[in-house]
Amino acid sequence: MTAIATESGSPAEQLPLFDRLPAEHLFDMHVDLQPAQMIPTAVGTRLTFIARGGVIDGPRLRGEILPGGGDWLLVGTDQVGRIDVRATLRTHDGALIHYQTRGVIKIPADGLERLAAGEVLGFEQTYVRTTPKFETADERYTWLNEIVAVGYNVLSPDHIDYRIYRVL
Repeated sequence: MTAIATESGSPAEQLPLFDRLPAEHLFDMHVDLQPAQMIPTAVGTRLTFIARGGVIDGPRLRGEILPGGGDWLLVGTDQVGRIDVRATLRTHDGALIHYQTRGVIKIPADGLERLAAGEVLGFEQTYVRTTPKFETADERYTWLNEIVAVGYNVLSPDHIDYRIYRVL
């Protein structure tokens, strides 16, 4: 993390200007998905992916993703996917956490065909970024309610993998 000094004399001068955001790895998440439901709409194609369940594992959070959540992805006429995920996490020690994330997916022109053929689209081949939010009343995890998080994803035909960070 390197702060870049500013000399503009503006109030923003007091703020650090980073060339990289400082972050802490919270956990990785693997979610198994049911086959997508494709729904043509007036504003693009809605792809609904329902979660079968999954696993969360990392230095700050461990547990499972309960079945029934999902992604109500909208691929607009501009070919940009807009992520709309909601799920329930259950930690290794029994806490329930509501997980919601929005974000953007941009895949290569042949990406949907490659996914349909069973190919995994790696991190370098896509732009998939999310902004997770958490809600819980469990005192062991209320710190999640107060953070800004970002996620990076890898796409597969029947599952999705996330790496989630807290912005410091």
